[in-house]
Amino acid sequence: MLNRGSPFPLGATPDPHGVNFALAAPHATAVDLCLFDRDGLGEQQRLRLPACTDGVWHGALPGARPGLVYGWRVHGPWAPHEGHRFNPSKMLLDPYAREIVGQYAGQPSFVGHDPDDPRKPDRRDTASIALKARVAAPPSFGPVQRPRIAPEDRVIYELHVRGQTRLHPQVPPELRGSYAGLAEPAVLDHLQRLGVTTLSLMPVQHRADEERLQRMGLSNYWGYTTIGWFAPEARYWSGRPGSSPAGEFRAMADAVHARGMEVVIDVVYNHSAETDELGPTLSLRGVDNALYYRLRQDDRALYENWTGCGNCLDFREPRVVQLAMDSLRFWMNELGVDGFRFDLAPILARTGGPASERFDPRAPFLAAIAQDPTLSRALLIAEPWDIGPDGYCLGRFPAGWLEWNDRFRDTQRSFWLHAGAGRGEFAHRLLASSGDFDRGGRAPCASVNFVTAHDGFTLRDLVSYDERHNLANGEGNRDGSSSNHSRNFGVEGDTDDPAVQTARRRAQRTLLAALMFSQGTPMILAGDEIGHTQRGNNNAYCQDNETTWLPWDSADAALTRYVARLATLRRRAVPLRRADWWPSAAQHGLRWIAPEGHLLDPAEWQRADTHALALLFDIAPSEGGDRWLLLVNADAHDVTFTLPPGRWLCELASDEIDQENDPDDGTPLPELSAQVQVPSRSLWLARSEAQDGATLTNPDPSTHGGDRT
Repeated sequence: MLNRGSPFPLGATPDPHGVNFALAAPHATAVDLCLFDRDGLGEQQRLRLPACTDGVWHGALPGARPGLVYGWRVHGPWAPHEGHRFNPSKMLLDPYAREIVGQYAGQPSFVGHDPDDPRKPDRRDTASIALKARVAAPPSFGPVQRPRIAPEDRVIYELHVRGQTRLHPQVPPELRGSYAGLAEPAVLDHLQRLGVTTLSLMPVQHRADEERLQRMGLSNYWGYTTIGWFAPEARYWSGRPGSSPAGEFRAMADAVHARGMEVVIDVVYNHSAETDELGPTLSLRGVDNALYYRLRQDDRALYENWTGCGNCLDFREPRVVQLAMDSLRFWMNELGVDGFRFDLAPILARTGGPASERFDPRAPFLAAIAQDPTLSRALLIAEPWDIGPDGYCLGRFPAGWLEWNDRFRDTQRSFWLHAGAGRGEFAHRLLASSGDFDRGGRAPCASVNFVTAHDGFTLRDLVSYDERHNLANGEGNRDGSSSNHSRNFGVEGDTDDPAVQTARRRAQRTLLAALMFSQGTPMILAGDEIGHTQRGNNNAYCQDNETTWLPWDSADAALTRYVARLATLRRRAVPLRRADWWPSAAQHGLRWIAPEGHLLDPAEWQRADTHALALLFDIAPSEGGDRWLLLVNADAHDVTFTLPPGRWLCELASDEIDQENDPDDGTPLPELSAQVQVPSRSLWLARSEAQDGATLTNPDPSTHGGDRT
């Protein structure tokens, strides 16, 4: 029998006397704790929770131990138009489950309403097939040994745990595609050679794949269908005897930390896997639908769908904020995570009141994180948009947050592949988009710069396809973005044409150089450094196969060396990763220079017939260090540049496919003449020792176009 127990903490908490159970469901009339056999197939006992305190149902089971499998049956009104969808025929997963038993297979009986009469609940029992929680032993991992990485030194690498190692020949077969596989020395060696500081893992919290995808034999490979916010996805667990998903994840995080790198995970708190009003009843919908979900004001039987995934969690509710906060702390304190990338983050910051649909940078969730002694020290990254009202919020998150900068992405693609964006817009993005981020004490690193990410073309496909090729997704090629600013250079897809291949290789290298040499925080998409192609699929969210698995056997070794060289140069060239904004009126610093050698004047910034310019980081001799020069030519023809005074050494030229000049191995660098011809769609980086030349005279820099310099 259950005794009263305690209303906190939520979830199942073992102690020497038994296990305490607590579930927040303030609109429920009763809650049953259902105990199962070890495999979660047979319901063995049903116990009514004896107490409800402040909307939390609770009870303690004396003598219970970790390993116990359980689920919830929650009683209450079936009144969808009032927001209530209680149905005790549906076995429910504890939102606080640390370990999950079973896998949702899309069975029709999970629907909460009677298919023939939605006014009534569906009475088919899901006990044998539902997801359940297993009581987890108290964590005993020990303190997390985190590396300390300066914000300006950070280089992010976005990867998928399974795809990263599924085809890796140096990972033992039994570990490929797992957390343990990601921790293998060969994998971490590669990332260290690239200069990566921060691994950004696509979602690793337990997911439930959409029934629609399962009917087609597909899955939500990307993982943006979370149903268990405390439980590592078991599909990425190697299953080694004596291990667990949580233990293996923590061991992976420890291995990454031992290399001096960070772990960030992509988290999805904006919606759940229960989708819209026709979706399955797996957890929150049956626990307390009106508490957890944002319902439409005109009809509470329907969900606000600002995610495009059918529902939104309601972050106006303190219990929803608590669920997210408790989950984040668990991943950080126990599983070793260093930070989080928040999917569709504006949904987390829509408050109550008359303007309840507008983004608020002081919203309860953001305020809770800011004052939390643990989470306020985490690396916090927002995807600053959703499809709801006031949904595009680039630059509006509070100080301490980083944000994905899609305007950097679009500008770089347009500028280099189509000569579309002008010189001023290119310069603005190169210097960390100060117009968006230079406010409220935020630094240049707040801009997470990227050219490619999981959502869209890979880098190789960006320069190989004009159109998306997503038929394999089963949506008639209607899914995925149709606006990619991509360019196939004359042939759609793979080709043997050497001229096209050369143009594509140059474009990839130039885009990578522009990314790594820009102010802000660069993010590389996993596989771009080895030439990964998804054969034109720019929305491969459901492709758990060789479309998305990285092809290590055919890796482009020269491209990998090139990316590593870019990272090395970024570390050496301090002005390229400046921690502070460049002053708007300085006697030295930045110099925007026309190819002819003079400082750009306001009229020249507006010219649409040229996309060539130079940027001089003009360090005063008294400050020591070297001067650095970027030569930028996005025009379709070669451009001659007159260089500033000094002895200039060419550190990198993106048009050279196999560069062997590397001062780190003693190879001398080529010295540039006073005038150099930079090939089309190329970026060069040159260096001059501080004493090698005089600085240029610059009138008021605030009159020059581009960023505020």
